[in-house]
Parts: sequence; structure tokens; C-alpha cells
Amino acid sequence: MRALRLFFMTSNLMIDTPTEISCLLNRSRIPRLDYLMFRHLDADHVEGFRVVEQVTLDFLTWRAYPQKQICLLLPEELNDRLRKIQSQYGPLVDAYEKRGFIRLAPFLDNVQAGPVSIEAISVDRGEQMAFVYVFEKRGRRVVYAPCDAKPFPEHRVEVQRPDLLVIQPGIFETGLRHRFRYPLDHTSRTTLYTFEQTLEVVARIEARKILFVHLEEYWHRSYDDYCALESDAFKFAHDGMQVVV
Repeated sequence: MRALRLFFMTSNLMIDTPTEISCLLNRSRIPRLDYLMFRHLDADHVEGFRVVEQVTLDFLTWRAYPQKQICLLLPEELNDRLRKIQSQYGPLVDAYEKRGFIRLAPFLDNVQAGPVSIEAISVDRGEQMAFVYVFEKRGRRVVYAPCDAKPFPEHRVEVQRPDLLVIQPGIFETGLRHRFRYPLDHTSRTTLYTFEQTLEVVARIEARKILFVHLEEYWHRSYDDYCALESDAFKFAHDGMQVVV
């Protein structure tokens, strides 16, 4: 599950816009998009940013239908960085805002999206800026950390005992096809835990349910392989999956 990230608690909020997001929105029959967030700005998270035009555009005026405008909720630390994503006409975010496709709403630590409160917790990764998002409504809490969440901010009280933790499983050291083994100096080890280490993080924060997402092709596993690993404690996601919290 790398594309359709999250429509959460009736707020019509989507996280990230990978390349294939338009197709996935159509296939999932999502009727409306009110809010958009980015967790970080790697290519696989932002290449489909143009979806805001495709969702909101009035072709006769080449501007957005006002009632379809999308609110882009963005942590302040990502605000300037997002402007580095450009076309020949300049920053995409400026062009989209000018035509009314989006309304940019930067925030510091927390923000409200309809009935859902959102806390943004930065991951200490030096120059590479990434966030863990904590969503809460009526006492139910979801912690969203699909990738590049190492070191996980498990010291923060906001991530303790969530009703649902959405996280990447991490590197599988054994059992991969073709006897593949990750080298000890593999670059993914700087951003990912191993699967065993991820389970240790999960246990320490006492998550009630775990959904593994951002499943990578280079892990040499089919979805059937993932399903064979599932337990009552955790599941592996698929595109279009619906989860009740």
C-alpha cells in the first residue's frame, strides 16, 4: 500500500500523492477530497501532486471549482521545501494556489481537519525532513508512520498506546526469495528498522492494532507471502483497503 494513504474518520483527508494516485482514487470511488498532507517530499510521495488540478479543475475557466478546493495542511518545516518542486513556470504549489486548486494552510505542531485533530512529530533525520502524524477523534487515535520513521519518536506520549499504528514493516533479514540477503551497509538500513526491530518498537509503545504499509518490491515477497506472516496482532495492507478504528 504505497498510493492511497488514508481517508480518516470522515474528514476526506489524503496523505501523499504518488504517481498512480489518480487511478487509485478513481478505482476506489472516493467521492470527495477536502484535505491533503505530505509526510515528507521523496519522489514516491509527491510525484502525483498534479492530482489537485485533476480533482478540482473547471476546464472552461482553467481554475478550480470553488467548492472543490483542497486544503493543503503542511508543517511549517516542509513549506519552503515544497517550493523546490517546480515546473518551467516555477513552484507547483504557487501555481496550484494561484488557480485555486489548493488553499495552503501551514501549521506548527498541530492542526484541526474537520472533527479530527492532527499532531505532527518530526523524525530526527538531519537534513531529510519527515513526520509522524497522530490523528485523534473522540478518544480514538491513529499513529501514521509509513516509512523513513527511524528513529521512531517512541518517547513522545502522543504515540503511546494508539488504537492503530500504521507503519512500514522494515527490512526482512531472512526468508526472501532467491536467497536474497541485505548487505550490512545497505542504504535502507539508515532509514528502516529490521522487521524484528519494528516489532520491538510496536511492543514498546503498546499499539493495539498494527497495519503494515509501504510494501516494497525489492523485499522479494508476494502479497501471499505477507499474508502468511499475519497474526491477530498485525496485518499487511493492500490498495483500497478499508480499516475501521
